[in-house]
Amino acid sequence: MSKRAESHISKSSLFRTRATVLVAGVGVVATLGAGVAMAAEQSSGSGFTGASASVEAQAVKAQAKAQAQAATKKAEAAAKKKAEAKAAAKKKAAGWGNPVKNYTLSASYAQAGGMWSHKHSGQDFAVPVGTKVAAVHNGTVVKAGPNGAGDGPAYGNAVVIKHDNGRYSQYAHLSKVGVKVGQKVKTGQEIARSGNTGNSSGPHLHFEIRTSPNYGSAINPVSFMRSLGVNF
Repeated sequence: MSKRAESHISKSSLFRTRATVLVAGVGVVATLGAGVAMAAEQSSGSGFTGASASVEAQAVKAQAKAQAQAATKKAEAAAKKKAEAKAAAKKKAAGWGNPVKNYTLSASYAQAGGMWSHKHSGQDFAVPVGTKVAAVHNGTVVKAGPNGAGDGPAYGNAVVIKHDNGRYSQYAHLSKVGVKVGQKVKTGQEIARSGNTGNSSGPHLHFEIRTSPNYGSAINPVSFMRSLGVNF
């Protein structure tokens, strides 16, 4: 083979070798580029996921805080409402009280029995003879004396007081009457002593709330007094 032909072959081989290396290099670069791009994408994706988790955690925390605040406000509102109701009941009950102390409740309002021609017209408080009987509210005495103060002998000695809300309180079976018609009385003031007079099966105070001063207008005294914050 001539040197010219050999030289031509060598140049041709060198050209092919360079082309192969160049192509290989481009492939390597392309491969590296793709790897870098993929890594960058994965890195970017990982960062996004972390941000999402952080935002979600903050949202959960904010929701929990809002719920706690709502629960606190609800509890505070309930406590305030309870305090206001208690204050209102106390204010409403101001100036009203029980007719006797240290008692046992016996016959109740509207109770049926052979002791009465109709159902029982009041609430009975079993107490010893001579127990202090007090006015349940400020008012003016409109009836006082024997024979039920005009309501009949069944009541024995009795007192009726007119109050500023248009209601009347009646106290019966008394052993002693300590007030007179027209006299002004205050809550808790002694007006009589309990007894066993009239149609009575034993020592007690018969107590009524009426819409008029006369027999036959009685209403449930327990419900009425409870509406004013006074419980028997």
